[in-house]
Order: sequence, then C-alpha cells, then structure tokens
Amino acid sequence: MSKKITSPFSKQELIPQEETLEIIKQKGELVIGIPKETHYQEKRVCLTPDAVAALTAHGHKFVIESGAGEGANFSDNEYSEAGAKIAYDVKEAFGCHIILKVEPPSLDEIKFINPQSVLFSALQLKTQTKKYFEALATKRVTAVAFDYIKDEHGVYSIVKSLSEIAGTASILIAAELMSKVNEGNGLLLGNIGGVPPSEVVILGAGTVGEFAARSAIGLGASVKVFDNSLTKLRSLKHRLGYQIYTSTIQPKTLQKALMRCDVAIGAIRGNSRAPIIVTEQMVEQMKDGAVIVDVSIDRGGCFETSEVTNHKNPTLQKHGVIHYCVPNIPSRYSRTASVSISNIFTPYLLSIAEEGGFENAVRFDKSLQNGMYFYHGILTNRTVADWFNLPYRDINLLFL
Repeated sequence: MSKKITSPFSKQELIPQEETLEIIKQKGELVIGIPKETHYQEKRVCLTPDAVAALTAHGHKFVIESGAGEGANFSDNEYSEAGAKIAYDVKEAFGCHIILKVEPPSLDEIKFINPQSVLFSALQLKTQTKKYFEALATKRVTAVAFDYIKDEHGVYSIVKSLSEIAGTASILIAAELMSKVNEGNGLLLGNIGGVPPSEVVILGAGTVGEFAARSAIGLGASVKVFDNSLTKLRSLKHRLGYQIYTSTIQPKTLQKALMRCDVAIGAIRGNSRAPIIVTEQMVEQMKDGAVIVDVSIDRGGCFETSEVTNHKNPTLQKHGVIHYCVPNIPSRYSRTASVSISNIFTPYLLSIAEEGGFENAVRFDKSLQNGMYFYHGILTNRTVADWFNLPYRDINLLFL
C-alpha cells in the first residue's frame, strides 16, 4: 500500500505569486551651501569650481557665499560660471539643506543653520566646548566630521591627504627659514657637489614623517627618522625604497642627532596631547640657526620649547634655534589643500545623490557612518560623548 506524501507547502503557497521588482531609487537633488570661512587665517574652501561644475551637471544646486574661494584664489565669477548662485548674505548659504565647511561653525554661525540640516566640516575635538554640541543638538542637525571619515581600506582620507601636505610643506618651510634672508644659518637644504649635505631629523614615521622624508631626500639632505614603532620604521623604509637612518627614540641617540642636525621636524601625535620628546636642555645643545618645525603643535607640540605661532608671525627664537609652530600648515598652501579636500568630497556628494539623499546613503556607507557624530540631533560618537560627558546612542540602533 503506497504511503501518502504530504507537501511541506500549503496550497496557498503553491499558487503562482505576483513578481515583486526592485524599485529604482529616485536620484536626489542636493542643495548645497558653502559659507565663507571666518576662522582666523583659514583660507581653504571645500569644493573647487571644477567640482561644482561636475555636480551641477548632475542637477544639484549650490549657494556659495561671496568671497568663499578667495583665500584659495577661486573667484566668485568662476563659481558662477560653474553654475553656482553667489549669495551676499551668509544666512542664505547656511540655509541650505547640506552645508560644507572646512572649520567647524562657530556658535553664532550655528544660529543660521535650519533644523534637520546636514553639516560636513572638521570637528577638531580638542578645541571644542560642550556648548557647541548642545547648540547642534537643539537644531536636530545631522553632522559629519570629515577628519573622522574612514574609507573601506581603513584610511582617514582627508586627514591623510592634509598630512601629506603638512609633511612636504614642513621641509619647504625649513628650507626657507635656513636662508640668511630669513635670519637662518645660510645653508641650502640640499646636496651640492663638494659640500656636506644638510642633516634633517624627523620625529615620527607616520604620514607627515614619510612625506617630510620624501621631500628632504628629494632635495639631497641626509635624513634620520625616530619612532618607537619598529613596524612603522620598517614600513617607512619599504615605502621610500631608500636606506635612510632609522632608530627608536632613545634620549642619548636622539640628543647626538639633534646636536648635529640643521632641521628637526616634529611629527609625533599622541591620543590626546602629543608627547614631549625633545626637552629644553636638548634644544639648548642644538646648533645656532638650526630650524625646528613642530607639525604636532596642534596637539601641544613634541618639543618642550614650542609655542603656538600664526601665519603672520610664524617663528620665534629660543636658545638660538628658530621655531616654526603654526598649527594650520595646509592653509598656507590653500589652493592645493582645497583641491585635495574637493577631490575627496565630490564622490561622496555624487554617491549621496545617487542613493536618493543623505538618509539612504548613510545607511549603507560605512565611511559616512564613521564620520557622523550627530544624527538628527542625537549624539552618535562615543569619543565625543566620553570627552564631554554627554548622552550617546549607537548609530546602528537608530537605523532600525
């Protein structure tokens, strides 16, 4: 007798069903505002006219405050020709749904931001106050810090790019300061036949250290790099493809190198404050007219004698040694820095539009999630929450 076979499916399930097709995402039209930077000696701008032209060709609209690109030698006319509207009232630029800034907005500028706007800017956590985060929360702003955006390869794209500029610039600045015209010791930072090469000591084997080393080697200087990470030192030698002197940071060895060097570059950054590697006694024993460029000054500096200076009065002398301690070195090369930032921002803005707006894009883009520290006025960055003792929510729970 044959056994009856029972189906695991119900009769209803076996009836042909309607096919459900994926709904095509509607491309979002972005309205982007770029206000003029008001932070002291900040000359960079987030997007170049070429980037604005590329984005307007995709149907997006721009409101750019008059003079926003002047510091980087981009005129209002260039932005206007690219399809942007030039605004003569700062409120108009801040009134757009997406706001792009290099420096974080001031408390006065936050007042101009409409509720539920999206803000892209640097965060610069160490210089912020609790009031800044409270002001953004009351506006229910979604805020992305570009210095926290980490790409799919684990690289902080904009931070790395600006570090490359700072590293290269540190050697160019030192070369200027060594000239007799700038009251240096009159040495040329390079290698001339029959003349011993200049000696450069670099503290730190990260991105800044690497690009400082590349520039110094390119000019023909003798380079010594110090870092307490052997992995970083090995990696640096491999990337440079050049057998430079490397060492862990040992006071006696470092002291000897500093006594002989013509240029010392500080490029070590700690988790909070940069560690002081070079004491005042070490600086006292350096050559008269030697140059220190402390790139880590925005974190307190790694030379004990460093004091913050600015682009108008960039140097100070201590114990006969010239100190250059300007925190915002990339702003000195504002056009290059602006092009670099713009090249990173443009693909993100195109992607946001392709996904149908910021809300859709951020759900699937991990790099934007890494950079986001506010989501509709809710703090989503644990570091900020711990630093200022503010309530925090996990971003993944808010997307459910």
